[in-house]
Amino acid sequence: MGPRISIVIPARNDAAALARTLDHLDDTGIARAAEVIVGASGDRDGTVNAVRDRAQTVWPNGSTRAALMNAGAAVATGDVLLFLHADSLPPTDAVALIERALEDTTVVGGAFEHRFEERAWSLRAISYINRVRYRLTRNYYGDQGLFVRTEAFGRLGGFRDWALMEDLDLSQRLKGMGRTVLVRAPLRTSGRRFLSRGPWRTLSFSAWLLLRHSIGLDTQRYADRWRGPADRTPGSAWRS
Repeated sequence: MGPRISIVIPARNDAAALARTLDHLDDTGIARAAEVIVGASGDRDGTVNAVRDRAQTVWPNGSTRAALMNAGAAVATGDVLLFLHADSLPPTDAVALIERALEDTTVVGGAFEHRFEERAWSLRAISYINRVRYRLTRNYYGDQGLFVRTEAFGRLGGFRDWALMEDLDLSQRLKGMGRTVLVRAPLRTSGRRFLSRGPWRTLSFSAWLLLRHSIGLDTQRYADRWRGPADRTPGSAWRS
């Protein structure tokens, strides 16, 4: 028997996307092979209706993804943590793929290939650009489904209490502990953020934030701009 996997899903005012992801986990059988935990903030009634009895739900004080994922990880019982965005759909054999990747004891974590759910040509181009980046750097984002051995996650102290770039930071710190791997099966993520805000405008903003992070400049001051207002669905169109 492979390691027990706990899937941690952060959801802030995102009941519709969360329900679709939980439906996918049920339909593919992933939910039967793993523990599912939702770290929630915001719309309580909508989230409760989306989850029903399909996952354990925790409600921490914070609303950032880092706070929600750390809270979910704190109650997880699995040997491996898979952090899955509320609008992301893992491949049907995700559990087996993670187990296979971790058969190598030098591997501490990794992520999946990235693919947008929508078929817009601009999203296909952006996904290709992003694929070149992470294949070269082995720096992965949360919308690729980061997975990590629970013991390694604990030694790193979890996600830093950041409102932005917490996923990239964890991926980079993981490489200091051991090997990280890219599972060559696509995890499908909604491109709603790019479509609602303009694909190239959003990509440019993302690249600018990545540049600032890479050269050690502050990115947290722009978190509200990237995340959007705490009372709205993530990825909503920018206000003028």
